Amino acid sequence: MFESLTEKLESIFKKLRGRGLLKEEDVEAALKEVRLALLEADVNFKVVKDFIQKVKDKAIGKEVLESLTPGQQVIKIVNDELCALLGGASSRIQLSPNPPTVIMMVGLHGSGKTTTSAKLARFFRKEGRRPMLVAADLQRPAAIEQLITLGSQIDVPVFYSKDTKNPVALCGESIKKARLDARDILILDTAGRLHIDEGLMAELKNVKDAVSPKEVIFVADAMTGQDAVNIAKNFNEQIGIDGIILTKMDGDARGGAAISIRAITQKPIKFIGVGEKIDMLEPFHPERVASRILGMGDILSLIEQTQSVFEQKEAEKLQEKIQGESFTFDDLKEQLKKIRNMGPLENILNMIPGMSNKMKGVSVDGKELVRTEAVINSMTLAERRNHNLLNGSRRKRIAMGSGTTAADVNRVVKQYVELKKMLKMFKGKKGIKLPKGLPF
Repeated sequence: MFESLTEKLESIFKKLRGRGLLKEEDVEAALKEVRLALLEADVNFKVVKDFIQKVKDKAIGKEVLESLTPGQQVIKIVNDELCALLGGASSRIQLSPNPPTVIMMVGLHGSGKTTTSAKLARFFRKEGRRPMLVAADLQRPAAIEQLITLGSQIDVPVFYSKDTKNPVALCGESIKKARLDARDILILDTAGRLHIDEGLMAELKNVKDAVSPKEVIFVADAMTGQDAVNIAKNFNEQIGIDGIILTKMDGDARGGAAISIRAITQKPIKFIGVGEKIDMLEPFHPERVASRILGMGDILSLIEQTQSVFEQKEAEKLQEKIQGESFTFDDLKEQLKKIRNMGPLENILNMIPGMSNKMKGVSVDGKELVRTEAVINSMTLAERRNHNLLNGSRRKRIAMGSGTTAADVNRVVKQYVELKKMLKMFKGKKGIKLPKGLPF
């Protein structure tokens, strides 16, 4: 996400930081490069033009150019304007004071609407809500079965009917069912089409008029770039939308749709889909995304992801084991599992400030964690608790049992020993407290 844009902007800003003094022509030259980088990232031309003008108006002036750190000041202005362009502040889905809150999902076929409906239901369920999904896509074959399957994975009920072909009647009945079952969130997965047509719009308008949803959410495929922006604008003009969810953001290295869609539609991006798994839906935070685009990392999101995986009580138990020097291979395996649950390693590392630049050209092998886990699984209980038992013949047996090589086993053991030494060193330092929930 934003990979190519981040790389170009980092290069431009590195030149600015390296200069003690900045002249007006220096800023103008840098902004020309920024303009080109944004256009190459598939950002809408009008959006780019307005953005550059706003930055220029604020950056070219005595206050900035004659400051002690003019380069940093210009970068701050770009960051602030980019944040404003993306929406300024994060926008949550508004909940109705009288449940159920009806959320109507709209979009074209293939945008990931059904999967996103389930992801959203899971998000609300984790927040302690009682969501219900409604299979209102009566056009696409197997759409109902797909939603039922996804609903069972996240333990959320799905309201459907294979007898009716009238989505308006179905959605009306779903509200009665939600009230009867004390469900406070109702997510309507409506039908999409391969292109915008009058029939689709008429059907969606009828559903909207019948159920009066609290929010209409447009689901857009980020990989379609400016097409997603134009379609969102069309949906907003004809039906009226309240927010946007961008899917497949992990597959779009340019990120132009995310930057343009808010400015064109004037509707907030509520969530972004960052992977295929059911838990890979993130609330959209403009200030954090702006920070990522400019290569400054996203520590707040990293902390939130870590906290969602590492429970406080488990972290305290782990700290006790480290303090008592009883950290075993089983503990290591447990922490590696948690890291895998946080998502792709590249995404985690790129949230650390400055790391995206260091990761350039470096391939992060997520399978390394799987191999390490396989090696540990092939050890006996005694071996996991005491690595000193691992002689040559035992290591050979473990390699055969885990489908790895003796070199892989040696590497895992070496890393474990070095980790224990490092943890022991931390323990011995006065006044240093081990961070809770260490992910290793």
